[in-house]
Amino acid sequence: MKPVPHATSLRRAPVQRRSAERLTRILDACADLLDEVGYDALSTRAVAQRAGVPIGSVYRFFGNKKQMADALAQRNLERYAERVTERLGQARPGDWRAAMDAVLDEYLAMKRTAPGFSLVDFGNQIPVGSRAEPNHRVADRLTDLLSGHLGRSPDDDLRRVFLIAVETADTLVHLAFRMAPEGDPKVIDETRELLRAYLGRVLD
Repeated sequence: MKPVPHATSLRRAPVQRRSAERLTRILDACADLLDEVGYDALSTRAVAQRAGVPIGSVYRFFGNKKQMADALAQRNLERYAERVTERLGQARPGDWRAAMDAVLDEYLAMKRTAPGFSLVDFGNQIPVGSRAEPNHRVADRLTDLLSGHLGRSPDDDLRRVFLIAVETADTLVHLAFRMAPEGDPKVIDETRELLRAYLGRVLD
């Protein structure tokens, strides 16, 4: 079964499989409609129609469309963490370069393929605002995921290192996708080299 958002983002957490599958359909519909019509034109009724569920099913989980977008962002982070974890399982323990490639490559893959990701990614930024909180959330998750692989303690120093790397990558990847629909390859290459230089200084 696909991961569902953490219960704190929902009015009511799904308990039965049928309810979880309905929530998945609702979030899938929300993501598709975000790409098609944008956030301003998004409505809970349109999501219900696209998902093929009664409008009451949407309100069982969400009070409004912002809460839906928040839940979609949390689901994106869960799926991203799963993808990175799978890649780490194929890498040699302690190899921070392979870990960094996994982190960046899977982020780029989701930017290119995940519905609704260009608007909400890992933290609902509608209306557009500070990205600080989502980036802290991503950095904390990566610290927890990567510390064991790197043989490091998940302490404040490592969290700060990953937060700086996440903030840097976030800014440059957004630049790459403003320059080209699939991400400007030269900007992405420069991003990778910059991250390697910084992480090499603190992780080697």
